[in-house]
Amino acid sequence: MKKAVEKDDQLVEVLTPREIVAELDKYIIGQDQAKRSVAIALRNRWRRQQVPPELRDEIAPKNIIMIGPTGVGKTEIARRLARLANSPFLKVEATKFTEVGYVGRDVESMIRDLTELAINMAKKDEQEIVKPKAKELAEERLLDILLPKKAEEAPSEEDGEKERILEVVRPDRPENTTREKLRRMLKAGKLDKRYVELEVANTTMPMVEVFSSAGLEEMEFNMREIFENMLPPRKKKRRVKVPEALEILFQEESQRLIDMDKVVEKAVRVTEQNGIIFLDELDKVAGSQSSYGPDVSREGVQRDLLPIVEGSTVATKYGMVKTDHVLFIAAGAFNVSKPSDLLPELQGRFPIRVELDSLSMDDFIRILLEPKNALITQYEALLATEGIELIFEETAVREIASMASKVNERTENIGARRLHTVMEKLVDEISFDAPDMTVKSVTINKEYVGEKLADILEDENLSRYIL
Repeated sequence: MKKAVEKDDQLVEVLTPREIVAELDKYIIGQDQAKRSVAIALRNRWRRQQVPPELRDEIAPKNIIMIGPTGVGKTEIARRLARLANSPFLKVEATKFTEVGYVGRDVESMIRDLTELAINMAKKDEQEIVKPKAKELAEERLLDILLPKKAEEAPSEEDGEKERILEVVRPDRPENTTREKLRRMLKAGKLDKRYVELEVANTTMPMVEVFSSAGLEEMEFNMREIFENMLPPRKKKRRVKVPEALEILFQEESQRLIDMDKVVEKAVRVTEQNGIIFLDELDKVAGSQSSYGPDVSREGVQRDLLPIVEGSTVATKYGMVKTDHVLFIAAGAFNVSKPSDLLPELQGRFPIRVELDSLSMDDFIRILLEPKNALITQYEALLATEGIELIFEETAVREIASMASKVNERTENIGARRLHTVMEKLVDEISFDAPDMTVKSVTINKEYVGEKLADILEDENLSRYIL
């Protein structure tokens, strides 16, 4: 059936929107509306794969703009979403780009970077498929190095295939017995401390500077390929231990076994159908503050973004890549500008707009305790490596959240990132003294938090620098 053939193009594990939200809840506190929107956008990709082919290309991705202050979870939502989808995911800042024709990165480079990520993902998948064969070949090559054949017994070219077959079936040959003993020792790890000499390819290429303003990345790729094809591969000898030698040989054999045409074909397909680009700081290119001259980093960037988001074909070193079905998730604080300041055509390409809420003190408490990667869990694990048991009392957690919330109110509101600065200051002394401490259990209570941070909070100028 058609659906079975196209299974490779779809998500590895098709989750329902409810399941996607449940997965995001494990790492991100609150922001339910944003989670619902991205869950629907992700599920719609799978739905598009199920519709008849004649309608499939007509269904455009529902791009999203996430509006909210810094540190409320915009980037984390997009990053976790990409992991769930097992899709090539690229995070870029809109401020990094300039209008085509000016010095700086052009917007098409984001598609080239996304394709490169997809190539690496496809290569890893193929490497898993050829792994058993590559391991076997690497082992044989290593045994050849450890036990080289005697020159006089090496088969000559005129012996032909028949002579080689006869050699294989000779019973109980001494070198075969020795080879099998070496193989058993190798697998048992008894040769791990032995050194061997390997010839490996020298991958360093001559540096070439290209002075050009447009298409610089593409020219760099082409120049590198030209030199690789012109110059013969250079080899260098390295003396390494057996396990490292086995890994080097395994990588070499994997590269030989991988069909790069198949990898490129799969990567381009995955980029076009499942690629996700997270375009951060979109508010910084909204509107125009200049009253004269070209605004190459604002409206110029928007004009260049428009065809990419709308759907166009971008030239990459792996061929042409269509952007019609790449999902774009844009984000920005929009505290100075607003989404309506974007070019009208660009606004129309982001039909879903979600406003993320500012974080309250209760949200901070949940962020400290609930997610799988909760801050307190991270610090407990870090200090456990030094044999220190770090215990946070409930009152201490509340006090930390309260202080972070107060600092956000008094200075710049940087959301949950404030918790990082407060926590780092709080455990600073313990982190420094941990290797020399005789007391292996430290309890952090409300009084400890107050003692460590009270002075900083009281001095507003100091708190601006420290927290």
